[in-house]
Formats: sequence, C-alpha cells, structure tokens
Amino acid sequence: MTRALPWLLILLAVLQPLSAAFAALTGLGTTIGEASRNIDAPEQPLPAFFSIWGVIFLASGAFGVAGLLRPAAWYAQVARPLLIAGALNIVWMVSAQLIALQPLDYLLLFPILIASWRAAALLDDIPPSEPKVTWRLADLASGLLSGWIVAAVAVSTPLTLRSLTTLGPTDFPWPMFWTTIACAGLAALVFAVRISRTPWFFVALSWGLVGIALNNWLRTGLHWIAIMAVVATATILLLRVTRGAKRSKPGA
Repeated sequence: MTRALPWLLILLAVLQPLSAAFAALTGLGTTIGEASRNIDAPEQPLPAFFSIWGVIFLASGAFGVAGLLRPAAWYAQVARPLLIAGALNIVWMVSAQLIALQPLDYLLLFPILIASWRAAALLDDIPPSEPKVTWRLADLASGLLSGWIVAAVAVSTPLTLRSLTTLGPTDFPWPMFWTTIACAGLAALVFAVRISRTPWFFVALSWGLVGIALNNWLRTGLHWIAIMAVVATATILLLRVTRGAKRSKPGA
C-alpha cells in the first residue's frame, strides 16, 4: 500500500477534476457551477476564484510524482490523509451534482477538512528535510487544501442556513456575511495556534475572502461589505504573522 500511495495520489489528481465535471460529461444531475451559483449572496466569492481547485489538484499530483522520484521516509504519513481527503472530495463533488442537497453537501465538507488538517499537522511535526522539494510540495498541497476547505465551509454555512428556511440569497446580508467571517476567523485561529505554521493555508483562505470582496464590489453593489471583507482578510493575515510561528502543542 505504501508503494502505491504516490500512484494513488496521481490518480486522484486526475479523477477529482473529472468528478467535478461529472454532470457535464454524463448529462446526469446538475453541474457544480449551476448548483453553487449564488453570486447575489454577500458571502460568496466570484466564480473565477474557484479556479484555485486546479492549483490544489496540480499540487497533489506533483506531490504524488515527488513520491516516485524523490521519496522520503515520512512520505506515507502525510500522503495517507491527503489521499483520504482527495477520495472524500470526489464523494462531495458527485453528491453535489447528483443529489444537490445543501445540508448534505455541507456535512460532507467536514471529513475533508479533518483529513486535510491532519496532513498539515503531521507535516508540521516534520522539519523541512531532504528531499526538500518533496516536503515543499506536501506543504503546498496540504496547506492550500486545508485553507480552501475552510473557505468552503465558511461560505456554505449561510447557504445551509438559507436552505433550511425561506430566506433568499439577499436576505439579512450583514448577519450572513459576519457568519462567514466568524467561521473563517475562528478556523484560522485554531489552525495557526494548534495545527500548522504553513503559510499556504492563509493564502488559500485569503484568496476566498478577496473573492468575496470583489463579488460585493463588482456584482452585488454592497461596497461596505466588500470593504469589511478586505479588513477581515488583512486581520486574518495579521493572525498568521503574530500566531503562525508560535504553534503550541499539548504538553509543550
């Protein structure tokens, strides 16, 4: 199984984008783009910002290739949770297209978050050792996925609340926006203090918040929400500067 891990990561790096296009390729269900199209909501990023998934898939595949070309003693420790996260992501994408039930899609995000955070935490305990390229690719793949899944959970929280009520996408824009920011901020604090020092988590999360700011500035016209999204992004990045290098572990 350990020898197969790099190949499985490469396979999942190919299967995940194919799974995202499942409805378009088969004509079954609703495409993810249509299912998640809700850009009038103040907590949603511009659709273009979801392109970060392509970077995540490439990083995961590159980490798989590194496992073949530049193996490391610790490789399996980090590869296993990343493999689990990738497999669960396929489940999430297929569910979002075939079932399209928002509360279910929301719940399916959390196992992906746990697996990606586990990979980041394990790597944080491993010093950047030779081969450094393998370590850096693991850091990139686990950090970006960890941060973007937090962004997904944060923006999906208001979507899920609305799906359980009769609220429309523009109802109570400020409470819904602050719900998203609170989720993102709390997760960033926990990640920085207890999980990992990787900067890539904050790159991915900030990318999502900037997408929210631009969506409100360019599409919804809620300029004050756009400004506050920028303030929230700056605050979370400041958290990385002040807390990211001071991870405290149980018993430390």
